[in-house]
Amino acid sequence: MTNETGVINFAVEGRTKGGFLMEKHKRILIPLDGSECAETIIPRVEELATVKQAGICLLRVVSATTFLGVDPTEAQVKVVREAEEYLQDLKDRLRAKGLDVDTHVRYGDDVEEILDHAAQKEIDLVAMSTHGRNGIKRFLFGSVAEKVLRHAPKPVYLVRCTGSA
Repeated sequence: MTNETGVINFAVEGRTKGGFLMEKHKRILIPLDGSECAETIIPRVEELATVKQAGICLLRVVSATTFLGVDPTEAQVKVVREAEEYLQDLKDRLRAKGLDVDTHVRYGDDVEEILDHAAQKEIDLVAMSTHGRNGIKRFLFGSVAEKVLRHAPKPVYLVRCTGSA
């Protein structure tokens, strides 16, 4: 993955898409949506964080859908609490492996919140999985990973998830 010049190449679907220097990367942001697909990036980041002695920042962006006339507060609190529990479990597992991990839950639009969090000065790299959708599925469902890749203020490391996740 890393060549002799210290450049790490990232791949999407097994093809090299570019490279970036890893010397300064000390904090890696992993946006997660709670799916197995999103978590496929974690083993790769574990390895990278260990080699580069980098910290890991786990991010979960949530939102709650409510019906008109219903107070959204309870639903919002519930999704935030569930996200915090989910991230705490991952944090505990990664810390048990000796990794420096922190967690953050943000409420709002996935892409906007990921980009805003990535813009923070302590984040040096965004690492995430992509479903690799194309055609009509991409048109209908959009691609958070693609939007983050196009607009991120920091380098992005994408891995296509495997299986039916």
